[in-house]
Amino acid sequence: MPSPCFPLSGLADEAADSIHGQIQAHRALRWERIELRLIDGLQASTPALSDDAFERAMQALEEQGLQVNAFASAIGNWSRPIQGDFETDLQDLRLLLRRMKRSGARFVRTMSWVRNDAPLTFWRDEAVRRYQHMAALAADSDILLLHENCEGWGGLSPEHTVEFLERVNRPNVGVLFDIGNTVAHGLDPWEYYTRVKPLIRYVHIKDCKRAPGNAASNQFTMVAEGDAQVARILADLLASGYQAGASIEPHIASIIHLGSDAKTASPEDRMASYLEYARRTEALLESLANPAPPAPPHPAR
Repeated sequence: MPSPCFPLSGLADEAADSIHGQIQAHRALRWERIELRLIDGLQASTPALSDDAFERAMQALEEQGLQVNAFASAIGNWSRPIQGDFETDLQDLRLLLRRMKRSGARFVRTMSWVRNDAPLTFWRDEAVRRYQHMAALAADSDILLLHENCEGWGGLSPEHTVEFLERVNRPNVGVLFDIGNTVAHGLDPWEYYTRVKPLIRYVHIKDCKRAPGNAASNQFTMVAEGDAQVARILADLLASGYQAGASIEPHIASIIHLGSDAKTASPEDRMASYLEYARRTEALLESLANPAPPAPPHPAR
């Protein structure tokens, strides 16, 4: 049952490692879009995935009628410190521009680098400088750089996100709002959402239980079972006429960024969990778009 509200996609490497397994998941859902991250464990936005392997993946997707709507890149992410070699990110971006042209995708997920022991102002200023340079490259290819509320100076708070985009000041830069990342980082989801709402160009659907004392949390849940106010935020997006779509990133049976500490699940359980999450998301959106009428009052006696 495809969503009646806006197009749904997903980071299907949480369903399966191979592109064929990822296709299987989205065909079972009758979804027409897919967001690429890992293919056979290799980042599709880096040279780790060869051009030949990428082309084989694209041909498999096209044979099944699937469109790549976005790339969840490694640019500026949790593995890349602000003191690291910026050429790594530029190399990824140049590669992505070719691969996005081949696939027709326009969105690329990015972050604003890990601080490590860098001074706070250096972290901010260097992240802005790098992002401005990348935005100029992306603009020539009509690509949108979307900063996710996750790792990096620009993800520390909603105020940091707004200031980061104001400092970068490029029309092809926006926010990828990950609903569950707010709680995962100990932040208030509604406050974050309402502050950055005018800047949101795309959404990731994820949910998470709050940790005591608003500490960081990896207690991810099925959609609308955590503390990220997913239903409230999606309802507000729908009421606002949002149409850009969303990708599910369940983090139930598989959490990619935890590496060797990631949850372990059988291939069958990963697939089943992903499909269950997707169908619950569809049902939630259906209920928000078509709320049940109120029950009639009981007749007076």
